[in-house]
Amino acid sequence: MAEAVIVDALRTPIGRGKAIVGDLSGLHAAQLLALTQKAVIDKAGVDPDDVGQIIGGCVTQAGEQASNVTRTAWLSMGIGYAPGAMTVDAQCGSAQAANHMIAALINNGTIDIGIGCGIESMSRIRLGDSSRYKPAGRSRPTQWPWDEAQGQFHAAQRIADNRGISRLELEEFGFRSQRLAKQAWDNGWYDQEVISVDAPITGEDGNPTGKTKVVSRDQGLRDTTMAALAGLKPVYEGAYHTAGTSSQISDGSAAVLWMSVDEAKRRGLKPRARIVTNVVVGTDPYYLLDGPVDATRELFKKSGMNMGDIDHVEINEAFAAVCLSWARVYNPDMDIVNPQGGAIALGHPVGSTGARLITTALHALEREDQNIALITMCCGASIGTGTIIERI
Repeated sequence: MAEAVIVDALRTPIGRGKAIVGDLSGLHAAQLLALTQKAVIDKAGVDPDDVGQIIGGCVTQAGEQASNVTRTAWLSMGIGYAPGAMTVDAQCGSAQAANHMIAALINNGTIDIGIGCGIESMSRIRLGDSSRYKPAGRSRPTQWPWDEAQGQFHAAQRIADNRGISRLELEEFGFRSQRLAKQAWDNGWYDQEVISVDAPITGEDGNPTGKTKVVSRDQGLRDTTMAALAGLKPVYEGAYHTAGTSSQISDGSAAVLWMSVDEAKRRGLKPRARIVTNVVVGTDPYYLLDGPVDATRELFKKSGMNMGDIDHVEINEAFAAVCLSWARVYNPDMDIVNPQGGAIALGHPVGSTGARLITTALHALEREDQNIALITMCCGASIGTGTIIERI
């Protein structure tokens, strides 16, 4: 049986998910995803026609992100048409699940080379645009906590209440994310995983001006203080979360290049990591976003590992309460949890974040000469995704 290994993993900088002011908002979603698809094969010296399949994550598959944006992105480059491609929706865990699927295709011998990737251009396609169409005269069942307009915000508050997490604790975590993200960028820790993007500059009408700028750094970082965070308005009256303790809407893409061990060795490429185990699990819809707790429990059950075996953790900072709830249950050394900041500071282009987290975890293991990383996410529709990777 073949064994799937990561050969390379790259991402774009993350731009603000707002038209005009977003660094990447001038790029069509397919263009933005194509950047990382091409970057990983170029770096490895892989002929485009040698790629077996590409699976991409995207949450809001509407407008320019509809009609299999993973395939559209590949074809937009004009470098060949041979690889098959599909786009999957596991909500925020879409790109993470896409990588699970590519690894499985290699493990079972279906392909030798594949790309697991993800895209979300939230400045151009609003989150939820694909579910806003409601035919006249038809209704949907009520009381779906994952489908209410404010479902995520209210669920985040229910999680905080359930674990006894205070607003102060949320703000301390939000401040930590910004501080650690700045430290990581200042130390050059993101340099190896982030590609520079020659991005169109848009005018006040949102259309390209004909000029471009080089974007090489995440746009979401903010200079802030605990006092400033305390002064922010909550997302709704009585809630604890604010803009300073919630993930930012963003634009970005990420891609992971996978091969069988034999294929990598044949090409003279170094296998860098493998999946120990992975999961996509259902979780209680009342709490909606507590999926990392359930996903981690299943990862440990399947692998026989526990928190003491983990060297590095990437847990998506959709809301600070999601991460702190997970920490309440597993009591990790917080120094290994999101040590380079997370989505509160960097941003969360939802369909691509799973691949971004794998990319960051891989490079962190190599930089720190560590072995095992756990990556986990909460997702809409009350599911949780999880992956344990091992450095080779």
